[in-house]
Amino acid sequence: MRKPNGVWDALAEMGGHLMTLWMGQDGFDYSFQMDYAQAWDHTLAALAEVADHTPDIDIALEYKPNEPRAFALMPDAATTLLAIKDVGRRNMGVTLDFVHVLYADERPAFAAALVARHSRILGVHLNDGYGKWDNGLMVGAVHPIQTIELLVELERAGYDGAIYFDTLPDHSGLDPVEEARTNIAVVQKLRAIAACLVNDTALQTAIARQDAPMAMPLVQGVMLA
Repeated sequence: MRKPNGVWDALAEMGGHLMTLWMGQDGFDYSFQMDYAQAWDHTLAALAEVADHTPDIDIALEYKPNEPRAFALMPDAATTLLAIKDVGRRNMGVTLDFVHVLYADERPAFAAALVARHSRILGVHLNDGYGKWDNGLMVGAVHPIQTIELLVELERAGYDGAIYFDTLPDHSGLDPVEEARTNIAVVQKLRAIAACLVNDTALQTAIARQDAPMAMPLVQGVMLA
């Protein structure tokens, strides 16, 4: 690792190995406001510069369809993977934020499978929401089955990184410590369920057949046991 030499290198100086970029301001609000090709080129050049600065630190892109800008340059899994392909740096990958994925009208497990196939899953933010905006609700509060499916996919992809709770207790005046404790307890239970399902041959048969009436009782049976 090159010797840290300023604020830019604070992560390296502290011994960190992962930088997550959420480019909330990189987007546009109006038609005829942006030269799209130039903006894309500038973004790729900036990402390459960041990735090249300290090559042994991983750079994760956390996508989100909009907010605060009306349209983001990295709105979904496919566009983010295209950018990573264009940049062409080995130390780049994706951070999946569960509610951002829902907000992008994507299935979290499908997004994870695409990222694992074409790049690397470098981070996971668990939370929940209604898919209309970045709610940041507690894990499993709205989409427990989809959360379990994501955890199964992460296990299959060999993800062994940190799981971060990107939730917003302040929106409802919740006690953040108790909210965090609830998230931890719920994720432990959901991960135990996922562990039971990841190698379930009956479930794999149902999935291979695309047989939802066969798959759902198997999943729900473990969830509700």
